[in-house]
Amino acid sequence: MTRPTQIQAPGSAPGPSFEQPFGMLEACHERLHRTLALLQRLREHLGTHGADGQAQQAAVDVMRYFDQAAPPHHQDEELHVFPPLLAAGDPAVTRTVRQLQAEHVEMESQWAHVRGLLTPISAGQLGTLQPDESAAIDAFANLYASHIVAEEQVAYPAARAAMDAQALAAMGDDMKRRRDVRFASGGAAAQPPKPAAPAHPAG
Repeated sequence: MTRPTQIQAPGSAPGPSFEQPFGMLEACHERLHRTLALLQRLREHLGTHGADGQAQQAAVDVMRYFDQAAPPHHQDEELHVFPPLLAAGDPAVTRTVRQLQAEHVEMESQWAHVRGLLTPISAGQLGTLQPDESAAIDAFANLYASHIVAEEQVAYPAARAAMDAQALAAMGDDMKRRRDVRFASGGAAAQPPKPAAPAHPAG
């Protein structure tokens, strides 16, 4: 008898604080990579085991991350990383930023589609993915992968170099404040992703 594949949710190792806002953003990218890897393991697991308990929990974990942690991470970049780069006026960097902004919009659209697949999986109602559905998951993961590379190789270094200590402190304070507000409001982000999430779902 084939033993079930173990699908584990991405953990949350201790990371930088809001006093290191770019370190926080990079830590968010690490969690993104782990969550996308979980999504791919889920897809493979479905082919062998269907929407069993592990698959259902993995779908819940992926949805929790992209519903709760990804939106404020994108907002961090839209508010604090991209504006100083656009203001600097470097043509090559500006093209990269415009592409990253467009990809944020595309990510929202693709996530809506992928989430529509994960919802019935989380309820045990969808145990098999069609080729086009599997391709949609691949496209979503690949978009994030290339997006992260452009941010870490171009946008983050340029923005970090353009910001003084006061701007960095203000960025970190705003990142923390917006997450505190999300917790205090009792909204969707009030409960951090499991397992063992930091006090604030940083990204």
